Amino acid sequence: MIMGSGHCFWAIFYFACLCSASLANNANINFREREKKVLDQILGIGKYDARIRPSGINGTDGPATVRVNIFVRSISKIDDVTMEYSVQLTFREQWLDERLKFNDVGGRLKYLTLTEANRVWMPDLFFSNEKEGHFHNIIMPNVYIRIFPFGSVLYSIRISLTLACPMNLKLYPLDRQVCSLRMASYGWTTDDLVFLWKEGDPVQVVKNLHLPRFTLEKFLTDYCNSKTNTGEYSCLKVDLLFKREFSYYLIQIYIPCCMLVIVSWVSFWLDQGAVPARVSLGVTTLLTMATQTSGINASLPPVSYTKAIDVWTGVCLTFVFGALLEFALVNYASRSDLHRENMKKKRRELEQASLDAASDLLDTDSNATFAMKPLVRHPGDPLALEKLRQCEVHMQPPKRPNCCRSWLSKFPTRSKRIDVISRITFPLVFALFNLVYWSTYLFREEEEN
Repeated sequence: MIMGSGHCFWAIFYFACLCSASLANNANINFREREKKVLDQILGIGKYDARIRPSGINGTDGPATVRVNIFVRSISKIDDVTMEYSVQLTFREQWLDERLKFNDVGGRLKYLTLTEANRVWMPDLFFSNEKEGHFHNIIMPNVYIRIFPFGSVLYSIRISLTLACPMNLKLYPLDRQVCSLRMASYGWTTDDLVFLWKEGDPVQVVKNLHLPRFTLEKFLTDYCNSKTNTGEYSCLKVDLLFKREFSYYLIQIYIPCCMLVIVSWVSFWLDQGAVPARVSLGVTTLLTMATQTSGINASLPPVSYTKAIDVWTGVCLTFVFGALLEFALVNYASRSDLHRENMKKKRRELEQASLDAASDLLDTDSNATFAMKPLVRHPGDPLALEKLRQCEVHMQPPKRPNCCRSWLSKFPTRSKRIDVISRITFPLVFALFNLVYWSTYLFREEEEN
């Protein structure tokens, strides 16, 4: 008897569960049918016209207000040559259309979802600085429209855009660039349609945003309404401030150029007679520096003004070329020194020959008994000339000691002196140039910010 009553209990419990599940399914089916009826009710044929814009605030005839916010998902590239950047974002618009109000069934129907934008009125927004753009359709079109019970419409879509970004490269690569995203109405004037930024964080950026050569420092939202001969049009804009990462250019451009300039100075320490070595070193560094400069210019657009990198490469190229010209001057000075040495040697030989002839003449005169020594010597007499030089030396005032001259006097030839002076002058001038260059462009960068 007890076993029979237990089986009866479980049978009743199982039957009750089946009934409740069936009622829940029926209720769910009825609710979805209710949602379909609401859609047919507000968007049925002859009940809603998507060609007519919504009314203004509080049902007035004022302009429809559309609030916009965007979420930046990624920034794939910033191209200096074409002056453009590519961005992927989620774009959202929200406005009030009182024609789409519906009964929320006691709060159970929170919103209606559509995937066809042509079913309701849409703002005619376009991106004014867009070059290319496309929607995302994998796996389904990344777009939805939500209609809320009080008539609010939320439109969300994921898009990828390539936008124009005019750049000022005067401080390149120590520059900062401002790239804008501009959105405006194409056909509706401000009398019919006004775009506003959504209150409270209208622009959001993904946290792990990564750019290869830039850093997104900040972004600013603003309005950019434009007036034409057909009226005034509402416009929104976002200014993205990018700072160029300098470490890449320091490693790839600045340090190699410094190394080439320093290598060109090795020529000053080579022997003057090592002509093939010095010429090969100078020509090789000059060609390498020219190749480096052309490679840098190939990655930049041809602009009419001088960039910071142009100043750097131009001065480095001048230093390398100056080292090559210095060897030409040394070579000329060494040949001049050799010619002068030969002339001095010949002069000494002539003076020695004249002295020997004079001494022979004096010996002959002393042996003659009838000869008398002249009281005044002839001006061309070598002994008279030597005494005259000694008198002039004693008559000259003593010169003050000059450390530079005394140091240079250690090097007997002019060619050697030119090399020694170049060993000091070139590094000092290059160090002074670096001081002026970095202080000028770094301070100018801070002033422009």
